Amino acid sequence: MSDGVLLVNLGTPAAPTPPAVRRYLAEFLSDPRVVELPRWLWLPLLHGVILNLRPARSARKYALVWTPEGSPLAVHTAKQAQLLAAASGLRVEPAMRYGDPGIAGALARLRAAGASRIVALPLYPQYARSTTASVRDVLDPDVAMVEEFHAHPAYIAALAASVQRHWAKHGRGELLVMSFHGIPRRSVERGDPYATQCRETARLLAAALELNAPQWKLTFQSRFGAAEWLQPYTQPALVELARRGLKRADVLCPGFVADCLETLEEIGIELRRAFLGAGGQEFHALPCLNEDPRWIEALAEIVRTAPAGANPAAGRPAP
Repeated sequence: MSDGVLLVNLGTPAAPTPPAVRRYLAEFLSDPRVVELPRWLWLPLLHGVILNLRPARSARKYALVWTPEGSPLAVHTAKQAQLLAAASGLRVEPAMRYGDPGIAGALARLRAAGASRIVALPLYPQYARSTTASVRDVLDPDVAMVEEFHAHPAYIAALAASVQRHWAKHGRGELLVMSFHGIPRRSVERGDPYATQCRETARLLAAALELNAPQWKLTFQSRFGAAEWLQPYTQPALVELARRGLKRADVLCPGFVADCLETLEEIGIELRRAFLGAGGQEFHALPCLNEDPRWIEALAEIVRTAPAGANPAAGRPAP
């Protein structure tokens, strides 16, 4: 009997087509953790408007980053699982919270292989109800879960090494922007620790890179809907900096450990175009940790220090 690891990421469509994107978005946006609006208000809007308009637009974006192997997020997550298994000697199964491979099937495979103790590791460094708690919602009670690793020394060291490696190859920019996925401000006001953990990750990474305040900036991306989200927003902030004379920006997304639509298209294509269009001269979208050996070592260390038993999110904000 051996331990097993469930490596969980958010999810992805099965193909860069409107029907596949629609199926994915229908599952993703139906989760009350993701959209914290009354169901009577949200579901008619979702099925009557959003799922009729957004899939075609999103499919075009996915097509820009799709690889011969498939979705970048799915490809990187599968490779991370393989490398973690080799590094740790444990059985590791990748899973997606939405879409395939599903969590239930991955758990069944781990148990069929003889795993007596299973640790779920959501690949979200910072805890949020809309991501981490959503994974806990669908886990069996006996599955332990790593809730966050936003300040884990091995994670911070892997991030710092990746930035230093980029600078050694491409030179160092005037500003390192750390862009995290946003969440609605009302979620933070209701006690979600996500924003605090993002700021702590950014502070620790800046310290590891020996950056002072003018040399780095924290921003939030991927705003959805009309409500106020965490600020400053990434694209408006970078556009304003370019207009004020910033010539080069290096952008890192520390909240993502695998490149995906949000890093490759939103940052690597849309933000690049906006920054250069506003007068910037050089834009570098730094890759996520992906299959970086330092990151695989960090994953193994996080697993080694995981909780010994079931972990029902004790002490976290109420659902």
